Order: sequence, then structure tokens, then C-alpha cells
Amino acid sequence: MRRLALALLLWAAAISSVAPAAQSALPGRPDSLKFAAMGDTGTGNRAQYDVGQQLVSARARFPFELVIMLGDNMYGRQQRQDFIVKFERPYAALLSAGVGFYAALGNHDNPANTQYEGFHMGGARYYTFARKNTRFFVLDSNQMDPRQLAWLDDALKQSKDDWKICYFHHPLYSDGGRHGPDVQLRVALEPLLVKYGVNVVLAGHDHIYERFLPQKGITYFVSGAGGELAKGDTRPSAASAAHFDQDQSFLLVEVAGDDLFFQAVSRTGVIVDSGVIRRQSTSTTGAL
Repeated sequence: MRRLALALLLWAAAISSVAPAAQSALPGRPDSLKFAAMGDTGTGNRAQYDVGQQLVSARARFPFELVIMLGDNMYGRQQRQDFIVKFERPYAALLSAGVGFYAALGNHDNPANTQYEGFHMGGARYYTFARKNTRFFVLDSNQMDPRQLAWLDDALKQSKDDWKICYFHHPLYSDGGRHGPDVQLRVALEPLLVKYGVNVVLAGHDHIYERFLPQKGITYFVSGAGGELAKGDTRPSAASAAHFDQDQSFLLVEVAGDDLFFQAVSRTGVIVDSGVIRRQSTSTTGAL
């Protein structure tokens, strides 16, 4: 009994601050934008295939149209056969259903992967695209040079979209023990994100799931456990709203009008975090 009680306490600590799923179920509105997000996927191992199958199951009830990939989409050798084993097979059912994957580069990715058609990068290290009332800004955090910063400044300035979502590989905020936050990158990027009212930022790199309390009006997510996993690696700070590091995971997101709903889902289909972010008329947003 003591061992069982201890196990339950450890499990509760691992998912502390997780919002009850029933309080913020994805509404599944017919006119909303629905997508999935995950990083650090390209292992080719059993866990990645399990996540792929769980994505298929999730899409049966939540028909997302795209998946955003947060970098390290390919580990190890990156020849043609590797794209089959580490991308096309794990997500075959999604690809055949017409789901589009839109990738950012990670530190393990070959820069030449921008040419791979399955990643929809069009040969560019950084790019932008829009769906409904949402615009995505995809960055290369491996090399945040002045040219890329100038491009981002102009792209954000030109955007009149209701929702602005940025994603890239290295997190500005993270309580992962292996890597943690990239403070230099935060200094370079955060002023632009705040200035132009970016609502949400997603990254990978640390092989965990974590959500932060709004920082300067922006909600930050780490979703770097789509294939890799750093079990027990999180050291949650006061700014952490939720975390999960016991299994691989991915994120489901629905943008419906002025609300952005999210659910973090484990490799076995357990909802480990959920909530809704309300878009404010100013540059500030907050998770409810």
C-alpha cells in the first residue's frame, strides 16, 4: 500500500498544474482552424509511430487540416530512405488524407531539408503562411541573423490577421533540464513579438511538454516530445503553468474566433493539459 501511495504521489507531481480536460474541451466548430503541433519527431522508433497512430485517432474526432513541426524533424542520417522511415511511414494515414505538414528547422536537421516537398518550406529557412484568421511565422532559430530579424519585423508589421502564431525550434522559455531557455534568442526576438502583438509561440528542443503563464502578454509552449523523450527532465519554475515529461506527446489547437483552445495529448491518448486563450484587443493575451 505504501508503494502504491508513493507511486500515486509521484504521478500527481508529474502532471501538477494540469488543467482538467473537461473544463476546456475542443469545441470542434465547423468554421474553425484546427491543427496539431509537435517537435523532435524524426527518430523512426516505435514511440514516433505510436504518436502517429494517436494523431490519426485524434483526427477522427477533431479533423485538423495541418501539422506544424517544431524542428528536429529528422535525426541521424537524412537520405531519401530516412524520409520514408522517419516521416512518410509514421504519418502515412495523415498524408494520404491530405493533411499538410509545415516544418521549422532544428539543430539536427540538414538545412537542405528545406527542399523536401513534404515539409512545405519552399526552399526557405523562414517563411509565413495564413489559414483563416491566423497567420503563422516560421523561423530558423539555428541562425537568427539580422536579415531574418528584418524579415520578421516586416512580416509582422504587414500582418492584419487576428491571430499571430510564431514557431521555431529553440524555446525562449523552458524548464527542461537538458537545454532550458535560449536567453540570447529571447533578447533578439521577444521585443518584436511583443511589439506586434504575437499571441502564441511554440518551440521544441527540450523533449518535454510545457506551457507557461503569459509572458509580456504571450503564451509560450514547448512541445518537443513527438518522438524523443527526456523523462523526468522538467524542473518547473514559478512561470510554468503545466508540464508533462512522462511520455511522448503532441498538441491539438483550435482557433475559433477570439478563442484559441488547446489540448496536450500523450502517446497513449491521455489529455495531460488543456485550456483556452482569449485574444485581447491589445497585444496581451492570457490563458484562462
